[in-house]
Amino acid sequence: MTKRHERRGWRPPERDMSGVGSALTEQRNPRSVDIDTMGASELVELINSEDATVAAAVAGESERIASAIELIVGRLRRGGRLIYVGAGTSGRLGVLDAAECPPTFGTDPEMIQGVIAGGYGALVRAKEGAEDDRGAGGSDLRERGVGPDDVVMGIATSGGTPYVQGALEEAVRSGAGTVFLCCTPAERDAVPVDVAIAPLTGPEVVTGSTRMKAGTATKLVLNTITTATMVLLGKTYENLMVDLQATCDKLRDRACRILMETTDVGYEEAASVMADAGGSVKAAIVMRKAGVDLMEANRLLGEAGGSVRAALALRREAG
Repeated sequence: MTKRHERRGWRPPERDMSGVGSALTEQRNPRSVDIDTMGASELVELINSEDATVAAAVAGESERIASAIELIVGRLRRGGRLIYVGAGTSGRLGVLDAAECPPTFGTDPEMIQGVIAGGYGALVRAKEGAEDDRGAGGSDLRERGVGPDDVVMGIATSGGTPYVQGALEEAVRSGAGTVFLCCTPAERDAVPVDVAIAPLTGPEVVTGSTRMKAGTATKLVLNTITTATMVLLGKTYENLMVDLQATCDKLRDRACRILMETTDVGYEEAASVMADAGGSVKAAIVMRKAGVDLMEANRLLGEAGGSVRAALALRREAG
């Protein structure tokens, strides 16, 4: 660094960045070159038209997403965890998806975790330099005792984030399952992982702003992975979230309405059954549909691995 650089508070990259400029997410979008001349209506139309391409890009990765889900379900059934690792927008989206699982599916907060470069403070105030620390990615996973029963999913839409690569290297060393999510083809095979997912969302409306299409693709992929995983783990009955944690009036009301929907009881009776079930929607459904008490409902659910449908089938088989 020259004295001039020091005086002006700027320094050149400390690592080789020669390949970053060629990443798909860093290319200029020819359709948005003149955005600085557009009015609000034109900008909305342009951004919306670009966003409309994201779902197709994610659909192109369906088989790999399904493979990741199968890997994750297998490890979670062994008592393991899914740990998202990312920096910036990628890290925030991982933390968000992890945080939404306990209230939606009644999971232990330790089961799905989000790790962001720079720590949780980076959720609300950008710490962009944290993504350059490769060693921190590995040490943050070592602090969590990552091992063979876990799956680590690195998220780096532009592909080359050192923090994420360091985390994935540590995950491989620990024997954990590994998934890598990026939005550029050159990086799909750059990291030796079990499953690589690369929805190619193309250049952003604002060059390099991966919080836009790449961020939307990330949200779609993460939602798909955790939702499908929870369905396979028996966290739903039909298409209802029967393992929700009824921790507020909205969710307590939803719990009653789920019981009404599945057992044809009125609101007051649903509330009464929910009270008898100790607030467990799953147990309440089995109690009402199978005509059993809470102890028997819990026994059936335990034998059925938590699946309401399977628990009701066991009851029918027993006569």
